[in-house]
Amino acid sequence: MTYKFFRRVFSQNYFASSELIIPNLRIIPSKKHGIIRNDISPCALKVTLVLKEAGYSAFIVGGAVRDLLLGLKPKDFDIATNAKPEEIRALFRRSRIIGRRFRLVHVMCRSDTVEVSTFRSGSFINKHGRPRKYQHADEHGRILRDNVFGSQEEDVKRRDFTINALFYDPDTEEIWDYLSGYSDIKSKTLRIIGEPIQRYREDPIRILRAVRLAAKLDMQIDTVTAKPLGDLAPLLKNVPAARLFDEVLKILLSGHAHVCVTDLRARGLYHGLLPLLDKDSTESAGMGFISLVLKNTDDRIKQEKSVSPSFLFASLLWHGVLVAWNNHMADGTKTIPALHMAIKDMIGEQEKRLVIPRRYDAVMQEIWAMQPRFLGRSGRRPFRLLEHPRFRAAYDFMLLRCESGEIDMELGKWWKAFQHAKPCDQENMLFRNETPRKRKNRRRYNRNMADKI
Repeated sequence: MTYKFFRRVFSQNYFASSELIIPNLRIIPSKKHGIIRNDISPCALKVTLVLKEAGYSAFIVGGAVRDLLLGLKPKDFDIATNAKPEEIRALFRRSRIIGRRFRLVHVMCRSDTVEVSTFRSGSFINKHGRPRKYQHADEHGRILRDNVFGSQEEDVKRRDFTINALFYDPDTEEIWDYLSGYSDIKSKTLRIIGEPIQRYREDPIRILRAVRLAAKLDMQIDTVTAKPLGDLAPLLKNVPAARLFDEVLKILLSGHAHVCVTDLRARGLYHGLLPLLDKDSTESAGMGFISLVLKNTDDRIKQEKSVSPSFLFASLLWHGVLVAWNNHMADGTKTIPALHMAIKDMIGEQEKRLVIPRRYDAVMQEIWAMQPRFLGRSGRRPFRLLEHPRFRAAYDFMLLRCESGEIDMELGKWWKAFQHAKPCDQENMLFRNETPRKRKNRRRYNRNMADKI
């Protein structure tokens, strides 16, 4: 009997690691933290006001509070409340309940959208008065549903990192800090809440998020938080494809992609994301090209220029296409068919790892397929290429190949001059010594057909 009891306690995780965390509330006044009501978006202020007038509590929470403390501009504002999703939905005409794994409400104010979540709990009290885990999880510990509602003190233990567990009250302009998140922000420390292995198992995306946030916010990952990262990398295989792609895209578009990818490689977290990154950096001839792409992407984001995910993934996967292309040509396949075979090979390999949505997939293939056309600089071919709707993306891609040393820089300079030259000058720039295509003699063919008739 005693053996069964202890086995039940320890093997089934009778008490979650988060249950062992004892929140210690510290209220930080505005004059100390510096955040004022005007720093919050009008839509978020309106939502918190309506919730409070209806008798509920409401706080700005998560990344918005963290970013404001770091002097950054939040991309969005999230709200946490003790109101249930259905109660929130009833208060706002332009709102909708979303999510099955984690139910929350989107409230729309004109073009702005605020995400409102209900305080969560990691356990519930059963009929015997004992706390029990109440969550749907797979065999690896990943939580499939987390819709047990609780108090604010319980909710703070369900969040990922201490820096994301700060609650800001717009009415009093105070920050409610239960887990020393404010101190961690000041000391530039990224610390997970609870027992790291269990928390990563509950949501493996936190593994990638830790690396991304550390790079983005210029923080050091706490030793205990960082220790199991590499060992738990295989858990990423169990994450739904859409969630994994979204997190990888956040990394690549964070403005710190080069640092993130370098850190991912150093911690052994790159396996299964992109084929090239699965190879050792000393053996991969494409890492120079990858570094160039990531640095250029970071520079564009810092300059607030647009970045195309299609272009980015086409660049990251190009070396694999190039290797397969050369292999097919070495086997005797002609240039263009060999390239299309290589593209098919790469798309098939990538789908086994990180599934890229088709809306990006098609553009990637166009950029790759257009690369041989830049070699044609005679006749009408350059003019037809200039008119292609993907010319600019393919041209920028070709320039990166030039900068990395893959192809001659002279090709990039010629195309740069050609597209900006006057029509008369463009004609003079055309190459005359390229072998023209053989055309069928239609006149003779038609004459022979007429004789037969």
